[in-house]
Amino acid sequence: MAYQLSDINFKTVSDPVSLIEEGDAKYRENVEQAAERIVENCKNSPIVLLSGPSGSGKTTTAMKISEALETHGIRSHYVGMDDYFKTISPETTPRTPEGEYDLESPLCLDMELMNEHFTQLARGERIYVPKYEFSRKMRAYEPSKSLKLGKDEIVIFEGIHALNDMITDRHPEAFKLYISARSDVVFGGKVVFKRTWFRLVRRMVRDYNFRGSAPSETMGMWANVRRGEKAYISPFKDKADYQFDSSLPYELPVFNRTATELFKTVPEGIERFDELRAVLPALQLFGDIDPELVPRNSLIREFIGGGSYEY
Repeated sequence: MAYQLSDINFKTVSDPVSLIEEGDAKYRENVEQAAERIVENCKNSPIVLLSGPSGSGKTTTAMKISEALETHGIRSHYVGMDDYFKTISPETTPRTPEGEYDLESPLCLDMELMNEHFTQLARGERIYVPKYEFSRKMRAYEPSKSLKLGKDEIVIFEGIHALNDMITDRHPEAFKLYISARSDVVFGGKVVFKRTWFRLVRRMVRDYNFRGSAPSETMGMWANVRRGEKAYISPFKDKADYQFDSSLPYELPVFNRTATELFKTVPEGIERFDELRAVLPALQLFGDIDPELVPRNSLIREFIGGGSYEY
């Protein structure tokens, strides 16, 4: 799918509310279709595996799917796969060719424990979900929660490695969902804003707003994030039972002012410098939409704040 720059800019000026409503309506349609497919699969498995690269809006989408499932009489639970991270160890943590810890690798996750938990939940047994403390880079002694599924209940496991063969080969009956920002913006038949840049802008704005990360820090991670996506995420997306595009036609005008200032600070010599430097002039092709016009339950609130969901 592709958005037309001329359409976005015309509606940004003439009727931004309509542009927002149209984008959110399409997103809701995707959420509802995903929920319907999950309901159909409940007879096969209560497990939903939700994957997608960083910045795709997986967390908000999982919450919205849960809301949609409630209208079908299905109660859902959420588990972030990050809590299955193993304690960082020089002896066991995988490394990149450069010798750094490869924290994008699925081998950083306790796959054996996760697969065991999937089986136990499907049997109606109780599990104790681990808790990972990122500040100390280690698993906590106490679990984050216990979970046992009742009748008409499912659990959504969300994480970038959810569709990895190490999971799906052992649990083919689970419902598999892949989410990403998958639309380019085109003008005159040429791509002027790449689909991957949607996620990069989202990360930049989110990390600046909520994680205290300097723009240079987020930019410095981008090359490794992209390597991890190509190696560990994208190869498995076609295993999904349902894929959907989480990009919204109005998000770049909403992000524009903040993102423009952030991308003015691209440091010289950074890996993928040419790509990162190209984002700024691409952003300047868009107009501005006041973030106050964005509904409190919008996916974009995950990145700009002020939303109705807690993260």
